[in-house]
Amino acid sequence: MTATIALLSEALTTFATLFDEAQAAGEPDRTAMTVATAALDGRPSARTVLLKAWDARGFVFYTHLDGRKGRELQENPQAALLFHWPRVRQGVQVRIEGPVVIVADDEADAYFASRPRGSQLGAWASKQSEELDARATFERRLEALEREFAGREVPRPPRWSGLRVRPDRIEFWYGAQYRLHERWLYECDVTGDCRKRMLYP
Repeated sequence: MTATIALLSEALTTFATLFDEAQAAGEPDRTAMTVATAALDGRPSARTVLLKAWDARGFVFYTHLDGRKGRELQENPQAALLFHWPRVRQGVQVRIEGPVVIVADDEADAYFASRPRGSQLGAWASKQSEELDARATFERRLEALEREFAGREVPRPPRWSGLRVRPDRIEFWYGAQYRLHERWLYECDVTGDCRKRMLYP
C-alpha cells in the first residue's frame, strides 16, 4: 500500500510540474482537455472541456448531466482525458483514464457560485445537446432568465454538476525527434495495486 501511495503521489507531482510548465510556456489554455466517453453500444464520443479542479481524488469538470456526455457517463461511468501541451519541452501529452463519479452537491454549489453571472444564466438557458430550431430561441430563453433572476443570486440548476474522473491509468508522453518519444505509464489494477512502467513509443 505504501508503494501504491508513493506511485500515485509521484504521478500527481509529475502532472503538477507539467501543468506549471504549460503555464510558463504560454499554452493558450493549459486546462483544456479532451474528454472521451462511450455509449452502452460502444459508440465513442470526444469533446474538449476545461479542467476545474484536481487533487488525489481525481480530475473534475462540469457539465449538464442530461447532455450527451453527462448521459453517457451516467450509463457507462468510465472516461478518458487527454491534455496536449505542444509548447512544453518537445511536446507533452498526459492521458488519464478511470471511473467517473458525480461530485458532492456542496462542491458543485461552490464552483457554480464562483462562475460569472452570464455563465450561470447560460447553464439554465441551455438544454445541452438537444436540437435548437434557431439561435433566437436560445437568446429569448436567456432574456427570460435574466428577468426571472434579476436582483438575486442565480442558483445551480438541479441537473448541472461536476464529474470527477478517478484515475487508474496516467500516462506521460514526452515528444522527441524522429518520433522516438518517451512514455511512462502509471497503472492501478482492480485491487488497488499500482505499478510504473515504460512503454515503447
